[in-house]
Amino acid sequence: MTTPSKTIHSYEPRKGHGLAHDPIASIVGPRPIGWISSRSEDGQLNLAPYSFFNLFNYKPPIVAFSSVGFKDTIRNVQATREFVVNLATRALAEQVNLSSAAVSSDVNEFDLTGLSPVKSQIVAAPRVGESPVNLECKVLQIQQLAGLDGKPVETWMVTGEVVAVHIDTELLPEGSYDTTKAAPILRGGGPADYFEITQQALFKMYRPK
Repeated sequence: MTTPSKTIHSYEPRKGHGLAHDPIASIVGPRPIGWISSRSEDGQLNLAPYSFFNLFNYKPPIVAFSSVGFKDTIRNVQATREFVVNLATRALAEQVNLSSAAVSSDVNEFDLTGLSPVKSQIVAAPRVGESPVNLECKVLQIQQLAGLDGKPVETWMVTGEVVAVHIDTELLPEGSYDTTKAAPILRGGGPADYFEITQQALFKMYRPK
């Protein structure tokens, strides 16, 4: 079988990509959004979306997100050692986007977005009442990332164990979670690129035995 010839664009990230826009965030994507609610030591509420987010273990369930810049979320989870992940859905996309605004620390994003802070079961940080899924988390690690040269970068990664899960029962037909019905939104690499999951995009493929 003959492989068609291709023209390849290659680059070393530290030397620049030579393109109109950095492609890395588009290549590794679309990415799930960790919509993180947190609470400061003095009770100030915060809500912000992070697209450097994912699940990394089943039992116990472990999630992680990264913040480019030492933001209020990192300050809060560092102090309280807890946070909540709220599902960012297509119906809540505008509020998700609004909660990403660069506002001062004394601004409560729940007030800014008109969303309802709901008391959590285990952690002090509130859940987003309008979100159909909430994951209450306790912090395992907070780490400032560094490059190959050992120099720290202005990015902090938070790893947390999920200690309580809340799911709207409408997303659990016959006891199985329906990802399509949940309609999560995903982040692309462009300045305004988002994606959604649809039933038409579903295909099944089982692992070989």
